[in-house]
Amino acid sequence: MMGALKNIKGKTEGVFKDRGSKFLSFLIPIKSEEEVNTFLDTLKKNHAKARHYCYAFRLGEEAELTRSSDDGEPSGSAGLPILNQLRSFNVTNVLAVVVRYFGGTKLGMGGLIHAYKESIKDALVKAVLYKVVKKLEFSLTFGYAEMNSVMSMINRFELDIIEETYGEPCVILLSTFLDKQNELTSYIRAMNNVEMNFE
Repeated sequence: MMGALKNIKGKTEGVFKDRGSKFLSFLIPIKSEEEVNTFLDTLKKNHAKARHYCYAFRLGEEAELTRSSDDGEPSGSAGLPILNQLRSFNVTNVLAVVVRYFGGTKLGMGGLIHAYKESIKDALVKAVLYKVVKKLEFSLTFGYAEMNSVMSMINRFELDIIEETYGEPCVILLSTFLDKQNELTSYIRAMNNVEMNFE
């Protein structure tokens, strides 16, 4: 994977025009594949007179899940150019849709590839991108006697509490940035009667 993956902040729009056809592009941050159809349905309602709704998306910390659709355009002329732009900008957890209003003149395979590429590129250039910071999840198991020292450690390292169960023993599910892992692990191992388990 070249460089650090990025997410987009908020929805972003772009546009490209060629020989009467208008290509409106939309970038939408997503967290799951289920969201794709929801956003597509909304765009189809808002742009009911459009001819095509071509899209691509990438999901996951390593952009491991990817899909694209030409939605009736010649195979490889729309979805793949959109997906390749997402790869070029190194973004993930994003849905990219290009809505085409047909202008009456056929653009040919090369013209379509160029139009879909430039439309989504316009949105990507305008988008606010930020680096994906990987997080580490782990749980702590301890008794009530260690509660104060555990809470003190959580505050010291500014850990995020995901879930907590207070019984005997107590179990807290936490997350933090990966760059804190070594220091944090050493600190916890030095604590008495506190067990650390990585998720």
